[in-house]
Amino acid sequence: MKTRMVGMTAIAFLLLVLSFLAVPVHAIEIDVTNYGTTTNGMPYAVGMARGFFKEAGANITGIRGSEGGGTTIRNMLGGNMPYGESSLAAAVLAIQGGADLKIISHTVYTVAEFYWLTKPDSTIRTLKDLKGKRIGFTNPQSTSQALDYLLLEAAGLKDSDVELIKTGGFGVGLTALAHGGIDIMPIADPLWTLNQGKFRAAFWAAEVLPPLCNVVGLTTGRAAKENPELIRAIVAGRRKAVEFMQANLDESARIIANDYQIDAAAVRAVLRNLIEKKVPGALPYWAAGQFNWDSMNNMIRAQRLVGVIKTDVDWSKMVDESFLPADLRGGGK
Repeated sequence: MKTRMVGMTAIAFLLLVLSFLAVPVHAIEIDVTNYGTTTNGMPYAVGMARGFFKEAGANITGIRGSEGGGTTIRNMLGGNMPYGESSLAAAVLAIQGGADLKIISHTVYTVAEFYWLTKPDSTIRTLKDLKGKRIGFTNPQSTSQALDYLLLEAAGLKDSDVELIKTGGFGVGLTALAHGGIDIMPIADPLWTLNQGKFRAAFWAAEVLPPLCNVVGLTTGRAAKENPELIRAIVAGRRKAVEFMQANLDESARIIANDYQIDAAAVRAVLRNLIEKKVPGALPYWAAGQFNWDSMNNMIRAQRLVGVIKTDVDWSKMVDESFLPADLRGGGK
């Protein structure tokens, strides 16, 4: 009996060891700014559901959705996360401040998810109609404030020609708009699509603004040294997800709706706006990873307008293209 028990114990121990060995080496979490609420993170939902990350060699066990780029970066550095997607401004500020980070992929080329909304009976029909109006933005030095500045430039107007009003958030901004506290407000999808019955889109960012890099992929210096193949696998998996979304819009909408817990029809409309609705000659919304320097420089200029970025940016010291597939290296204009 004793011999049998020892044998069974040895077998159980062996099975336990084998079970640990069976766990993938690259079982990791990543952090994506605003994941689950805004459009930039949608390819990750598709990549997870379709198994693209795992196929490429990255077993992503979870995606954290932080509320801002600064939080994403703190989570990456504090939690030893190998990959994150953050706003370009937050990434630049962190690197300039000494953070051991590299920008490794360009993930969103434009701010085509943004619309300036008005009430249906508003007199705002053209850019010139903005003069004398009350324009909302979420918070000082936010992307929405930077976009308002660029909108005024496109209209040939000065700050003094309008009243810029801080709302404190997009939801609060919609409430202020509905009750007449402001005349127009920049709102990002899917919030615009979910409120189409209440408001009118006066302007679409893709039609009135140049390409503006909103978010980029990041890795830490430690992850780059210890697990470079893992980083490449994450980039490759996301690229495959972007390509799948472009070719399979309806299925992608179902996947994202389930993950984001919002209406599938609304997600389908958002995807059509970002994939099928195009301005002639414009860049696509989601990037496969290849850098476009014009888009990045345009966003840096926008962030300078609101005082977020104050010094020159040297991309050669911040960007590492070695984690991109060979055909995506070299960047664009």
